[in-house]
Amino acid sequence: QVQVVESGGGLVQPGGSLRLSCASSGSSFDIATMGWYRQAPGKERDMVAIITSDGSANYADSVKGRFTISRDNARDTAYLQMNSLRPEDTAVYYCKVNGKYTGSYYRNYWGQGTQVTVSA
Repeated sequence: QVQVVESGGGLVQPGGSLRLSCASSGSSFDIATMGWYRQAPGKERDMVAIITSDGSANYADSVKGRFTISRDNARDTAYLQMNSLRPEDTAVYYCKVNGKYTGSYYRNYWGQGTQVTVSA
């Protein structure tokens, strides 16, 4: 069974930085995309950034120029470097892994989320 585990959240002041990590574990598991999503209280879960296996990345307009997603394929791990954080970035951040086992089909696997709070 695939496990997806996020880490790196916390409390940071406006203008500060945080780096989130997403580790995926599963033998013979082929990962297509890894992505970060966030959900603020009372709001829907929105895409923040997605990266493919060849390193192509897409970002939400609200984080372009401030956040950077990267990926270590050898470790099945994705990172989200968040700079110039704003109070409106406060949310639970979730990692989503899209992958499949050999002979199976691609499906999404979610982590449990990590809280990011931006406040003075």
